[in-house]
Amino acid sequence: MSYTIAVAGKGGVGKTTVCGLIIDRLIKLRKTPLLVVDADANSNLNEVLGVKAEVTLGAIREELAHAELMEVSPIPANMSKPEYAELKFNSALIEEDDFDMIVMGRTQGEGCYCYVNGVLKTQIGRHAKNYKYVIVDNEAGMEHISRGVLPHVDVLLLVSDCSRRGIQAAARIAELAGELKINPKIMGLVVNRAPDGIMDQGTREAAEETGLPLLGVMPQDGAVYKFDCEGRPIVEIDEDSPIKKAVRELVEKILI
Repeated sequence: MSYTIAVAGKGGVGKTTVCGLIIDRLIKLRKTPLLVVDADANSNLNEVLGVKAEVTLGAIREELAHAELMEVSPIPANMSKPEYAELKFNSALIEEDDFDMIVMGRTQGEGCYCYVNGVLKTQIGRHAKNYKYVIVDNEAGMEHISRGVLPHVDVLLLVSDCSRRGIQAAARIAELAGELKINPKIMGLVVNRAPDGIMDQGTREAAEETGLPLLGVMPQDGAVYKFDCEGRPIVEIDEDSPIKKAVRELVEKILI
């Protein structure tokens, strides 16, 4: 069975950056084959990794939804719509040298993501068994956990910034995981963007109140901001940078 690491937290705390750097570290440790899942409708993990996400589950869903309205249908005459949908969704795996990737992506217009979430769950279940490690970057909040989109989870990393609100949001996700009996082997806090890598007293007290183990403190690293502004993959930050050192320590704690 694959070893699954899931990353969750409220929006804007930098969980995708942390997730991307963990993936980078796993690759450097040769923990392959590795399946990467960008389970956020607002997908940008591929940008952190320097990968083009030309195929997303959301885009395929839109193609299928509008197939009847097109002058020339993309569905072959000898194939039913369900058969075509299965073919397309099964081909949504993006293959890179060091990892393979599934990207949820967004749908166009209004409406819920129930259908795409269901497809995502099916695709993770279909592919995960073929990989030694699976790492999932969840959307902001708790939807994927509450809907049971995630497969078996070995490690649940709850990412927060240096704010009480972020830590409280992480604690709520932990409570939900407990209610749903996800039962990861490891579940704990990762506090991101700490000035000089140090949590202030108020943030540390808030973290202690959750009862969750503190698995890592990611320093505020100017290189992350610089690379993001320049549109460069954040995984290409120098190995001696403060945040990469912190990620190495984090990965040592969560790997089997």
